Amino acid sequence: MFAAALTDLLRLLTVPVLGWAAIRDVKTRRVPNETWLPLIALGIVLLSWDALAVWTDTVWTLTIDGLKVGIETEAAETLELFAIRTVISVGFLVPFAYAFWWFGGFGGADAKALMTLAILFPLYPTFLFPGFTLPWFEATLGVFALTILSNTVLVGAVYPIALAGRNLLHGAISRMMVVGRPIAVGALARRYGRLLERPDGLTRQGMDLDVLRMYLEWRGLTIEQLREAPDRYRDPESLPDEPNDPGDGTIRQSEESLAIDSGESGETTDTTEEMPDDDPWGAAAFFDDIGGPIYGTDSAELRAGLSVVATSDRVWYSPGIPFIVPMFGGLVVSLTAGDVLVWLLLQIGLG
Repeated sequence: MFAAALTDLLRLLTVPVLGWAAIRDVKTRRVPNETWLPLIALGIVLLSWDALAVWTDTVWTLTIDGLKVGIETEAAETLELFAIRTVISVGFLVPFAYAFWWFGGFGGADAKALMTLAILFPLYPTFLFPGFTLPWFEATLGVFALTILSNTVLVGAVYPIALAGRNLLHGAISRMMVVGRPIAVGALARRYGRLLERPDGLTRQGMDLDVLRMYLEWRGLTIEQLREAPDRYRDPESLPDEPNDPGDGTIRQSEESLAIDSGESGETTDTTEEMPDDDPWGAAAFFDDIGGPIYGTDSAELRAGLSVVATSDRVWYSPGIPFIVPMFGGLVVSLTAGDVLVWLLLQIGLG
């Protein structure tokens, strides 16, 4: 016989939505805000439904026994446990996600996804199958959103191991081999991630490739044009009269647009006379035009990155992995295996 609370079954709608968001984040590094609003609304409705069930000491459960399908009621858990777990999930994880976004630890979509899961999964769901129950292992605290977060960390730890193995097989050995991989400079415009090199060596905080695309679009250049005449484009006098709209750094289907409307007529812009002489590549002018540093890249980092792009054939870059991807894996693992981290700690005697 299969049995599960109706609210738990409705929460499974999160799985395909988060899976879609993970795929989109990998392909575009952008997830629309509208993705989370229906799930948050669903979470609030289901949380209210669960609160009513606890208050009335009744849970509505869907049961399937052979060809017989029905909805039954059973006793709910105590009001005290429900309140404690809900407060921890919503009252701790939502501010935690916001704080991590504020300090740059999460992207906006990552923070919204974690907030959404905190509202949707404050308590462990239960799915009864013939002979077994999922999730398989429940942590004592019983806050399912925390289980998703801990499993997300474990799933995320697989990525650097796989990346290091790939680099090792290709003979790319470096201290950056667990976070990045080498790539031809010409391919950077078609990649998301961050450059791991500066003129003075390797770094974990290099130029964001979204900013590189924005800068090239702003100037109306391609990487190939930049590399063909680096001395020319390093001079701020070469800035176009009317820069293009830089966009937001999203990879386009075609790079042909990067080479149009460069605005170069041999004349300087109206503001060139006010530009400092020590503004190589016009990086400061670029950030002044777009309103300041973006994606963790400022004018100094942009200059360093452009110098590397102009002089190197292959560079180390970090493709990164959107946090939503291991979060989706963490959700799936949590719904099936339960809290893997707590189980592992118990096996080695630390739980």
